[in-house]
Amino acid sequence: MDALLIEKLLGFAMVLTRISAFFLVVPVFGWESIPMTIKGAAAILLSFFFTLTNPPAVSAEQANALQAIFLLGGEATYGLALGAIANVLFAVVKLGGRIIEEQMGLTMAEILDPLTEERGQPLASLLEMIFVIAFLSANGHHILIKVIEKSYELFPAGRIPAMATLAGSLVEATSVMLVAGLQIAAPMLAALLVLLVALAILSRIVPEMDIFFISFPLRILLGLGLLVAFVPFIDEFVGQTAQLMAKILPL
Repeated sequence: MDALLIEKLLGFAMVLTRISAFFLVVPVFGWESIPMTIKGAAAILLSFFFTLTNPPAVSAEQANALQAIFLLGGEATYGLALGAIANVLFAVVKLGGRIIEEQMGLTMAEILDPLTEERGQPLASLLEMIFVIAFLSANGHHILIKVIEKSYELFPAGRIPAMATLAGSLVEATSVMLVAGLQIAAPMLAALLVLLVALAILSRIVPEMDIFFISFPLRILLGLGLLVAFVPFIDEFVGQTAQLMAKILPL
């Protein structure tokens, strides 16, 4: 009876460890703006559910202290890897916003990000908040919970993918983030290049004109105009983010 109770408790602890590690770094659930009590309650409720629906692959022989530590460490590593990959993919819009801000000359502007409670750039934070609203309105939080469900279907508690698989997925997610961030900022980069060429020609025609003084407001106006044109396409990018998660996450 004691061995059975230990197995059940260890199984629940492993499920709770994976979900808590996932919630620690994943977007939406892991943000500082969400109270810790809500995070803890959600993690415990989901752990009870997944413990009942996906019994852990743990036998009585694995219930000693040393093996339990290794099992819990593996679950924490897998949960952190899943959350980190989702977080990297989620940061694409913010990265694109930062690139655009640098081209607009707004790198010195800072605000307090209400989502992460960290200092950030205003345009990048604005794009991130718009993306979050679109993500949640499309039931994106269900996608994150679906990630947990899928992980337990393929890797029950006590089993995790190889470390090489987790590391490869994280590297792939980082490369995708950089490429996608540049793709978001590409129209802005091209438009600013055309603007700079036009200003360079204008400076040759009218040498007395203060090009630097004129270029700054023009860059800001051009950047804001392109951002307004980009906002309607964020819904489409939400779907692309879900597809990237399904493709890259080690599930």
